[in-house]
Amino acid sequence: MQKIFPFLSWIRTYKWPYLPSDLLAGLTVAIVLIPQGLAYALIAGLPAVYGLYASLVPLIVYSFMGTSRALGVGPVAMDSLLVAAGLGAIASIGPDNYIVMAILLAFLVGGIQLLLGLLRMGFLVNFLSKPVISGFTSGAALIIMFSQLKYLLGTDIERSNQFHWIIWNAIQKLGTINPYDLGIGILGILLMILLKKWNRKIPYILLVVVIGIALVFFFQLTSKGVAIVGEIPSGLPKVLLPQIEWEYLMELWPIALTLALVGYLETISIGKGIEDKMNRDQLNANKELVALGLSNMAGSFFQSYPITASFSRSAIYLEARSRTNMATLVTAMIVLCTLLFLTPMFYYLPKAALASIIMVSVYGLVDVAYARTLWKFRKDEFAVLLATFIVTLFVGIMEGILVGVLISLLLMVYRTSNPHFAVLAKIKNTEYYRNVNRFESEVVVRSDLLIVRFDAQLYFGNSDFFKSHLMHLIDEKGPDLKAVILNAEAINYIDSSASAMLIKLIEKLYEKGIHFFIAGAIGPTRDILFSSGVMQLLPKECLFVETREAVSFFDDPRKKSQLQSKVAHQWNTLGD
Repeated sequence: MQKIFPFLSWIRTYKWPYLPSDLLAGLTVAIVLIPQGLAYALIAGLPAVYGLYASLVPLIVYSFMGTSRALGVGPVAMDSLLVAAGLGAIASIGPDNYIVMAILLAFLVGGIQLLLGLLRMGFLVNFLSKPVISGFTSGAALIIMFSQLKYLLGTDIERSNQFHWIIWNAIQKLGTINPYDLGIGILGILLMILLKKWNRKIPYILLVVVIGIALVFFFQLTSKGVAIVGEIPSGLPKVLLPQIEWEYLMELWPIALTLALVGYLETISIGKGIEDKMNRDQLNANKELVALGLSNMAGSFFQSYPITASFSRSAIYLEARSRTNMATLVTAMIVLCTLLFLTPMFYYLPKAALASIIMVSVYGLVDVAYARTLWKFRKDEFAVLLATFIVTLFVGIMEGILVGVLISLLLMVYRTSNPHFAVLAKIKNTEYYRNVNRFESEVVVRSDLLIVRFDAQLYFGNSDFFKSHLMHLIDEKGPDLKAVILNAEAINYIDSSASAMLIKLIEKLYEKGIHFFIAGAIGPTRDILFSSGVMQLLPKECLFVETREAVSFFDDPRKKSQLQSKVAHQWNTLGD
């Protein structure tokens, strides 16, 4: 039962001394989550109250099904932007059914995550490499930040998911700036930056909310044109079944798949980081997929849009020393109380204050340090990051992820089709064989022996590269060459195309009077050598555990003579 319901592993051992820590952690996160939820709903193009709906039922479900005790789930800026970008790109979705489609999207995202979790397919997220995610999140963070200029400047700026159009639309509206909105926004940004530097334990987000409400209420700034959240419906969200229609499913599934994978990647990345800091290893990747899937699906019945894990709120759970998932349950209960009793308090909350909260919250997603590291040490991966960043910023959110994944896969194919190919030789006065290019002055190179190491699996994509490169090295050696030794320690797989290439290569070498030995092949590779027919050409004596054993065998005239007899007999048998 614990494998199916993870909450049983902590609830049966729960102790009363854990409760103060869980209560404090849950309260602290709720103080951050409530204003963030209101703000992130605006990013998604939804009324602010839907941020609270997304912070209620999904949290309750995750508290019972999640495997991490310090993972803060709920609405986040990145997924909110993806919702807005995805739904905004579908022309058939008008303002009348936008909310319905956002809720249906949560159901689809949850369904995909649940299915992937049950099928144990969490590995799919590995195709989203870190450079792709870093480039995407940095670009999306800038779009999120500058999309808030509409509220920060207090003017009607046309929405866009392309950075250059956001800037251009903002420039065109500079003459209609509301100085009161701008003042509230700048004050909120400065307060949060200064308070964070002074003492991170201060609830700076809550302070900005309180100060913003106080300024609007006492100075009657609504009469000055300051945009406010206005009336937030109180009470629980209505229980409604998502409206599932075939034409909408066909349009929404690419967005849902992207959100499912990106949301899962965020959750696993944050969860692993939290687990490392706690020196624990309880996070189960596939169970987290199931937990996220059930949270999104259950939330969609209570008017929630897609949710995932939040880095900032997870860090708060960690700092507040939450002991169990009871802390997440406490957070949900406080959101519930807010929906039932406290929503009127947010009536005068200025949207400029929410904009400042969003800007400061997502600023940390712009990872300049990682980009510098890649530029210094891995320029190929920096190119992937840069391409993803530029496409995300200037073309589109969805396109940025797709281009990043495509370039990453192409780079992987290029690397495996052109892998490292080393010529080895014996280091003087030792039994070690190393790359001649790295130990040029320390190795003994022989004219009658060629030792090579291929640092990749052998498959159809690099078999021609292997053959042409090896034949070039053989031609360089000239007529004195008598044997080739393949160090196969790094070859973990040989496909049928590569096996056929090896057979033809060995035949060609024997026609030239050159022996072929294989050293260091691991068990699965040896199995393939036998099952593919390669070892029908080579006697078993041509397989060695270490390179030095193959060299010793070649240097023994008696063994070499015996091998030549076996090879001749084996070839005659094949000929018959």
